[in-house]
Amino acid sequence: MTRRIVLVAAAALVDPENRVLLAQRPVGKSMAGLWEFPGGKVEQGETPEAALRRELAEELAIEVCEKCLAPFSFASHGYDEFHLLMPLFLCRNWDGEITPREGQRIAWVRANRLSEYHMPPADLPLLPWLRDLLG
Repeated sequence: MTRRIVLVAAAALVDPENRVLLAQRPVGKSMAGLWEFPGGKVEQGETPEAALRRELAEELAIEVCEKCLAPFSFASHGYDEFHLLMPLFLCRNWDGEITPREGQRIAWVRANRLSEYHMPPADLPLLPWLRDLLG
């Protein structure tokens, strides 16, 4: 079965206490209610880094410089309608105060508690890597 590939860029925003920011998908979006790493679809002609910078500004009102996005890992997961390819970047530095702009809830979560949040299946394989890195 051939499925289209959807490229999504995501960020593990890490605060000085080594907590990771999760955002809850708002009502009306697919997978509403699930917790995820902030980010979004990469548009035609856009790099993953540029897409992530755009999405973080739109969703959370923060500015991130491209050099502050460190490639960390990626998810490759087959959903019924498409196959998701999602590079995950680590980011510890940004300008502005994180402010949810799309009605989403956010939570700062210690790496060893990430699995307590109901997340999309594609995100789950990334959790052990974050636990190993952030303790």
